[in-house]
Amino acid sequence: MAKKIIILFVLILATAIGIYYFLNSKNTVDDTKIVLYGNIDIREAQLAFNSSEHINKLLVQEGEHVKKGQLLATLHTELLEYELLQAQAKLIADQQKLKKLETGYRKEEIDKAKAQYRAAKAKEKAAIDNYHRLSPLLKKKLVSPEDVENAQASADVARAESQAVYQALVLLKSGFRKEDIAVAKAAVTGSEATVQLIQQKLDDTHLYAPDNGIIRDRILELGEMAFPQSPVMTLAFTNPVWVRAYLSEPDLGKIALGSPATIYTDSYPNKSYQGWVGYMSPTAEFTPKTVQTEQLRTRLVYSIRIYACNPQDELRLGMPVTVHLAADIPPSAQASATSVCQ
Repeated sequence: MAKKIIILFVLILATAIGIYYFLNSKNTVDDTKIVLYGNIDIREAQLAFNSSEHINKLLVQEGEHVKKGQLLATLHTELLEYELLQAQAKLIADQQKLKKLETGYRKEEIDKAKAQYRAAKAKEKAAIDNYHRLSPLLKKKLVSPEDVENAQASADVARAESQAVYQALVLLKSGFRKEDIAVAKAAVTGSEATVQLIQQKLDDTHLYAPDNGIIRDRILELGEMAFPQSPVMTLAFTNPVWVRAYLSEPDLGKIALGSPATIYTDSYPNKSYQGWVGYMSPTAEFTPKTVQTEQLRTRLVYSIRIYACNPQDELRLGMPVTVHLAADIPPSAQASATSVCQ
């Protein structure tokens, strides 16, 4: 009987010791690790054309991975192509007009003016000689005063005509006025700008991916009217991927930018993802209601962003995750994008 009592006492004592150590192990806080709960977040872009026209082609489907610079969709371009042809024709006409003004008059035109000047000079000389021949005869009364006056008038007219032809020749040799050339240059510049503007409008009928990502939604379909204010599709960027979480004030001094992190998900319970602290809010805020913490919800917290390595695109937008942060890591051992994801 005494032996049974001793055995029962030992069992009770062992149970009490086990319960004591169990409770103490539950209450022990690991000061080297901080556990946070959050959700995966990524950047998204609402892609839209910078033009207004009906959609001609949609080259991607929802869920499709796209590369930076990949063509995603196009608009109808028939009207713009006609406008471009018209603008290019006007540009050619303006360029030819400018070339004509800069080159000046043709050699044949100048030669013609020279011949006209020689003829005018000859006519002038003949008129002057006639006047000089009649003037002495007036004193001898061999000619009338009217004949001498007519000869003098003819000489003056011939001299004026010769001078007018000479000035016309000078103008031909000098070329066109600088002001006319400046106006022609301005016209060419305006036509070039018009061509470039229409070409830019044609380029705006093509929608390209601004970065690598995944097509989340096709908002518009073939034949619908697109406007610059109307998104055509939503692109979710595959990089960067981060965890949106909140850090309590007592833990704020235990981590810093670059502190390494390990991320766990319910979707892949046997797999972890490496990451690092890439952002810490400079201001405090009340804990949002959607955040799961083991502390009171009315406590002030700081928003932080833990960037994650996601080589197989397994971390998706909104996915709940658990983050383990290593506390009190020296700056020399802190992580970075290049060191963690390699």
